[in-house]
Amino acid sequence: MLSVFNKKTTKMKDLENISQKLDRRNFLMKTASGLGALALGNLLAHSSDAKSIEQSLLSALPNIAPKAKRVVYLFMAGGPSQFETFDYKPRLSNMFGQDLPDSVRKGQRLTGMSANQAVLPVVPSAYKFNQHGKNKTWVSELLPYTAQVVDELCIIKSLYTEQINHDPAITFFQTGHQLPGRPSIGSWLSYGLGSENQNLPAFIVLVSKNAAKDQPLYARLWGNGFLPSEHQGVQFRSGKEPVLFLNNPEGYDGPDRQQMLGYLTELNQLQNENWADPEVDARIAQYEMAYRMQTSVPDVMDTTNEPDEVFDLYGPDSRDKGSYAANCLLARKLLEKDVRFVQLYHQGWDHHGGLPKNMAQQCKQTDQATAALLIDLKRRGMLEDTLVVWGGEFGRTVYSQGKLTKNDYGRDHHPRCFSMWMAGAGVKAGLSYGQTDDFSYNIVKDPVHVHDFQATLMHLMGIDHEQLIYKYQGRRFRLTDVSGHIVKGILS
Repeated sequence: MLSVFNKKTTKMKDLENISQKLDRRNFLMKTASGLGALALGNLLAHSSDAKSIEQSLLSALPNIAPKAKRVVYLFMAGGPSQFETFDYKPRLSNMFGQDLPDSVRKGQRLTGMSANQAVLPVVPSAYKFNQHGKNKTWVSELLPYTAQVVDELCIIKSLYTEQINHDPAITFFQTGHQLPGRPSIGSWLSYGLGSENQNLPAFIVLVSKNAAKDQPLYARLWGNGFLPSEHQGVQFRSGKEPVLFLNNPEGYDGPDRQQMLGYLTELNQLQNENWADPEVDARIAQYEMAYRMQTSVPDVMDTTNEPDEVFDLYGPDSRDKGSYAANCLLARKLLEKDVRFVQLYHQGWDHHGGLPKNMAQQCKQTDQATAALLIDLKRRGMLEDTLVVWGGEFGRTVYSQGKLTKNDYGRDHHPRCFSMWMAGAGVKAGLSYGQTDDFSYNIVKDPVHVHDFQATLMHLMGIDHEQLIYKYQGRRFRLTDVSGHIVKGILS
């Protein structure tokens, strides 16, 4: 009884101490905004949900009718070769080992890994291509399952970026800038659209445990940057603790945790009343979300109730938690729970050498589950309002880096043109968009910049990429920086 009394006394003293810090300077700061603050407060008072001031103001912006309600982004980290996937170049078969013509290269820079090569030997793919689907789309034999669903795909063969190395290239794709510190694409969508599920984050990340770790991944790739921290991506993992620090600390039970979080909420609310710091709101929201996730996460991570037919569809690895196949199945469950943005990362596509063997292994790990995800979404009636994206940070060169034989070669980084695909809500199915030259070195038709891709994705989600902005350190920022155009040719 005495301990309970002491806890209450300590709690009251803490609250009183914080409350007394409302000094003259803070009072003047809080009242300086005058009638404008009163008017804004009256406007926001009629809002039933607890939106931030920025989000409430954004709701007044012109809206675009969304085609997609949710996104699953399958990021193939390392840069998959377009020559071994979707960009068929039959004329290269007669040019094995020949030096890349200067008229093709046009003086474009090379990476430090191949800049000193005396010869840039052209190497055709070691794998065959076949036509599939109603439109006779060329697909590599390495992707037999994807070939079966090619009529669902909108393959863009004319992506390009300015970034020639992995870290700036993947950072550019995920945040719209090559330097770290900006919000990720999932965070922008969470900030602009909020969440449709109050028990799970709007932005969830899954990283394959069974992928080759040739290039590192950093949490900042799904970070919130300067946006409120509640919009950061939350990584779900395999194992006993799917979300780090979510479980109760040792010695705590449910009521203890609830009491502790309640006390923290009161302290944060009092601090927020005194200082009006928006980060305090984010902190409160995160504590509350963490408490709700203690129940929701174990439920959504449990796939034991899935029938054998579903595991057979996604492939044998789908029973191995944390594998790419298992993450694809988990992604479908998260989308069913109305998670706004699910991102899967699968490393191992950086093939500077041993490409034929390593590329076959990568495709074997991902091909069946990728196609299964499309099939599963479609038969559940979800593909029509779910956008699926597949691709990496750049492409690969037509010439071999280092050792070259017909069965063993590597390809260097190539940012000038590469392939990725989109499927589902709002994009034309069965379409091949854009065209490269015979060496897949330059784009000859319908170029698509990374910012164009980002602008189009946001458009499909009902957001004008030029209007979704956030003021930080005196500048207005957006995902697409100062560029980006909607690729209307791929929209259905």
